[in-house]
Amino acid sequence: MGYYITGDCHAHFDKLIWLARFNKKLGKEDVIILLGDVGLNYFGADKDRENKKILADFPNYFLCIHGNHEERPYHIQTYRTQIRRGGEVYYEPEFPNILFAKDGEIYNFNGKKVMPIGGAYSIDKYYRIRNGLPWFETEQPDEAIKKYVEQKLDKVNWQLDIVLSHTVPIECEPVWAFIPGLDQSTVDKSTEKWLQYIYDNLEFTEWYAGHYHVECEEGGVRIMFEEYDEIM
Repeated sequence: MGYYITGDCHAHFDKLIWLARFNKKLGKEDVIILLGDVGLNYFGADKDRENKKILADFPNYFLCIHGNHEERPYHIQTYRTQIRRGGEVYYEPEFPNILFAKDGEIYNFNGKKVMPIGGAYSIDKYYRIRNGLPWFETEQPDEAIKKYVEQKLDKVNWQLDIVLSHTVPIECEPVWAFIPGLDQSTVDKSTEKWLQYIYDNLEFTEWYAGHYHVECEEGGVRIMFEEYDEIM
């Protein structure tokens, strides 16, 4: 049983195909963790279904963290819930190996406590709205999600082994990778500020994130994009 992790896909799955077919012999109990913006709940039913068929051919299962370029599964009628590795996940019966994590659940990965905390603000929000592209009002965690996450952390005395997020605590942002010329005062940083509160009060061993389309480590948070790693 292996656990592999990588960053955003945006419906481009070449790195996953390479991992599965040319580098590792994956089995049905192996997990590939995708750190948000997978590209499966973004375009609409028909196009999304075509992309899901690609991942459905993989022998392993996927655990997808919520990004800012995708609808939340509980707003899509075809999704159901089940318990996997000790926590609730969302899945579609047609694609049982593609799972979406529920923010705040604590999964048991080989005895380690692993929590997903997804979501982020889209800096391309107004471009997408202006051009008729999908944008989702629920892209960032709302107060109910934040409360749920903190209640779950209370139950484990704010001690986790691994955090899986899409964006990062604000003091861990890779500011060197920001888009040149973008006025950062126009960017909603509420999720990053809340994650900073989590970061400052949490005892953890590893923290992984995506979102920024770079490979680096900032303040103990590993930000991933094209690279992958085997964890645990």
